[in-house]
Amino acid sequence: MRTALLQHIQKFISLEPSEIDIIESCISLSKIKKKEHILKEGQVCNTMYFIVNGCIRQYIINSKGAEQTLQFGIENWWITDQLSYHNHIPSHFYIQAVENTEVIAIEKPILESLLVEIPKLERYFRIVSQKSFGAMQMRIKFLFTMSAEERYHHFNNQFPEFVQRVPQYMIASYLDFSAEFMSKIRAGKV
Repeated sequence: MRTALLQHIQKFISLEPSEIDIIESCISLSKIKKKEHILKEGQVCNTMYFIVNGCIRQYIINSKGAEQTLQFGIENWWITDQLSYHNHIPSHFYIQAVENTEVIAIEKPILESLLVEIPKLERYFRIVSQKSFGAMQMRIKFLFTMSAEERYHHFNNQFPEFVQRVPQYMIASYLDFSAEFMSKIRAGKV
């Protein structure tokens, strides 16, 4: 289980055996049940989550009281509320398990000490952050430039694993339309 994180880190940087030992001594696996929240709006986020197995989503509740999914995370992805985590402010988001999920949860003080002990981890987290930021930029571009039907087909082609694993209403909210509209798209009635 821990090896998933170590393998992911070593895709981007090389670790010495002693560094692997340090990381392994600081991390543990946590299980999150389907529909369980690991963060709710108003809480301060002090943890980064590496998904070993399962699926998690980040969402808001909009002004109409509807859930709006902003991000999904699956195996080998990190998820957190970056602003709350870095600025130690209350979160505007919810983070919830979509499936029974196993994560490596790293509390901020532990991560900070790891970054001091193993400075090259800074490079790893920079690369991961840049990739995540780029993906968010593309998501915003697609929301602004594609029709709802185009967004659905693009998402379906790019991420078929989500379509099989995630409830349709969550995918619809992520793509910024209703579950009813998504049913029409899937039935070819749009």
